[in-house]
Amino acid sequence: MSVPLWIWAAVLAVILAMLAVDLFAHRRAHVVGTREALTWSGLWIALGLGFGAVVWLVWGPEAGGEYLAGYLIEKSLAVDNVFVIALLFSFFAVPRELQHRVLFLGVLGALVFRAVFIGAGAVLLEHFHWILYVFGAFLLYTGVKMARHSAIEVHPDRNPMLRLMRRFIPVTDSYQGQRFLVRRDGDRQDGRGRWAATPLLAVLVAVETSDIVFAVDSIPAIFAVTSEPFLVFTSNAFAILGLRAMYFLLAGAMHRFGYLRYGLAAILVFVGAKMLLADVYKIPVWLSLVVICACLAIAVGASQYRNSREARDGTQLTAGEQQR
Repeated sequence: MSVPLWIWAAVLAVILAMLAVDLFAHRRAHVVGTREALTWSGLWIALGLGFGAVVWLVWGPEAGGEYLAGYLIEKSLAVDNVFVIALLFSFFAVPRELQHRVLFLGVLGALVFRAVFIGAGAVLLEHFHWILYVFGAFLLYTGVKMARHSAIEVHPDRNPMLRLMRRFIPVTDSYQGQRFLVRRDGDRQDGRGRWAATPLLAVLVAVETSDIVFAVDSIPAIFAVTSEPFLVFTSNAFAILGLRAMYFLLAGAMHRFGYLRYGLAAILVFVGAKMLLADVYKIPVWLSLVVICACLAIAVGASQYRNSREARDGTQLTAGEQQR
């Protein structure tokens, strides 16, 4: 697959333009409601799938299928990332009107870090074929671990990046609007005060660190369906762009997707096995798409069935208590 440099530049320009539009639309701190989040989610999904259609038309069905498989993997794993971000926001008691700013900058950092990881992964796979088996074994381990540990826990107090930041710069006790750094009065003889970080900067560091951890899972997973750096990067980028809107849609409904982690675990196990079998049997792209969609559909369907059953049992119990 040959991708001219100008196409790379054009795609990056589109991504930056959409980020600029998003930043302008949310230039004032406010609480993002469900309707607004749903609108932006639809826009980002339409953009991601529309780009997939362009890939399909320009480079053929195989490339289009690989992009779509990578997009679905990243989008599904981003759900787990949303849950972790929600726990971090709760831990730091981030005001709802400030959450979008943290997520916006977090996405910018995620795009940079993942571009670095993708470049490194592509170089490793090109020069060291055995890395494929390392990635596959790691994904199998991660999938099994995810299935066995259904509860999500975060410990920001153990975050090494936060500890390092606090060693060099003090952190204020309260938020200062959308500011990440402020000057403390009376800390210096010249009266200007020393710079101090607000809790908002600490939250941003924690979010970026958690995304790097998730990238360690998602990048090898996408390399399982395509080794083309352009498809790996674009499927990652267009899926990540919708992370903020996805957060505001799902953060308050985490409890309604109790079985989703098992679906994500099954996807990781599948792509890990696909990597390990790559030299023996190459699983077709269409089959990968079917398995990924089936895992997500079964997990979501099972979660909704449990929710409806619990609601029905709760209603019957209440009716029984009223009769007594």
